[in-house]
Parts: sequence; C-alpha cells; structure tokens
Amino acid sequence: MIFTNQDFKRNYKQIVLKKIGIIGQKKIQKSKVLVIGVGGLGCPLIMYLANSGICNIGVVDHDKVDLSNLNRQILFTPKDVGKLKVDIAKKILKKINKKIKVSCFQKKISKQNIEEIISKFDIICDGSDNFETRYLVNDFCLKKKKILISAAISKFDGHIFNFNFKKKTPCLRCFMPEMPSVSNNCESEGIMSTVAGMAGTLQANEVINTIINPNNTMKGKMIAFNSLTSNFRKIKLSRSLKCIKDCSKR
Repeated sequence: MIFTNQDFKRNYKQIVLKKIGIIGQKKIQKSKVLVIGVGGLGCPLIMYLANSGICNIGVVDHDKVDLSNLNRQILFTPKDVGKLKVDIAKKILKKINKKIKVSCFQKKISKQNIEEIISKFDIICDGSDNFETRYLVNDFCLKKKKILISAAISKFDGHIFNFNFKKKTPCLRCFMPEMPSVSNNCESEGIMSTVAGMAGTLQANEVINTIINPNNTMKGKMIAFNSLTSNFRKIKLSRSLKCIKDCSKR
C-alpha cells in the first residue's frame, strides 16, 4: 500500500515521535491485525487501531447488538440494536479511513474455521468472552507462531497479555493450565464500563508497541489493573515445563 502525502498529514503527530517516524508509521500502515470479538474490548481496540493508521483489519463476531451492550461497547448506539456487530464495525472503520481494508467474519471461531480466519493476519487480538475460544486461539497462534495480544475483563478488573510466539514466550496455558469450570464473563459477573475502555485501549497500545518495536519489553508479560484502586501491575509470566511438552503435541 502506497504511503501518500495525505497519510503523512493524517499521522503527522505520530510521525514526529522519534520512536515511530515515517519508517514506523509505514510498518503500522501495512500491518494486518485481526480482532476477535467486537464487544467491550473490541470496540475501543478497533477504533484506536484504525486511527493509529493500520489499514488491514479483520473483525470476528457472530452476534447482534443488544441493548445491554451499550454501556460499554462504544461503537454502537440505540439505533444499532438488532444489527450485526461486524457490519456496523466495518461502516465505522470506513468512515475513519476509506483506505482501510476490512475483512468481516460473521461467525464464531471453531476448530473447523480458525485457520481460514486467522492465517492471513500478523497480529491476533483476542477479546472473546469465553474460555473455550481463548484456549483455541492460544493453541492455534502458538502452533502457527503468531503474535497474540489478549485481554480479559470482569467487574472492576482487567488483564492484558502479550504472547509473541515467534519467540519462546509463555502461553495462556502456562498462566492458566486448566479451563475454569465456571465461565466468568460480563453477563454473569457484571462489568464497569470504563474497565472495558481501559483494557481495550491498553490492548491497542500493545499492538502498536509490538509493530514499531520487535523487542517490546512486554512480550511474555501481563498487565493487571483494578479500576477502583487505580492500581496497575506488570507481571512476568513463566513457561511451564508441562505446558511446553503438551503444546508441542497440539
């Protein structure tokens, strides 16, 4: 994709940053990023990716907008209730920048379709709301040596993970070996709307950091925060020997 004078003017405030510059902005523009889940995390994530200059974005979601989504899913308004989330996301991305190539997948990721959906993208952003999908995406990204930026939210808490499987970094199973018997999500646990915005924005920040800096110090680490106390922690994850052995069989 050609980097035009209009692209330069549009992204000038990023380009003047010494750690980005024109070279970094061109890397951002040509990156291919997939967003799994157009929910509380995916909405701010998608908007910041588009406004940062990424011009190839995939969105995955099988759901329609519900009235209960509106407190935290900032892409949508009451007039969107009942409409497909991926369709609205595509329209908004095109309004932000007509150059953006948007690939929509109106389906739930499964073992049968995951390769078709994920294989063409460089960076995978997981904002899904169930552990089955999270483990499936983790295992596939590990197998295909993809970069996985994952986030999760519940109540007042948020977690952001940076798994660069091009390197020997831990995976989700190193952190959480077994799938929990009870699936905690916004529907069952509740969520403060600002937590979704904070986590989705941090997730977008990790995507951009990963693009402009291959040696990003966050790889293999987790950010954990609580919105009530404004407490943020950076946690280094360790590779599990049992996980390494099991992952090689997947």
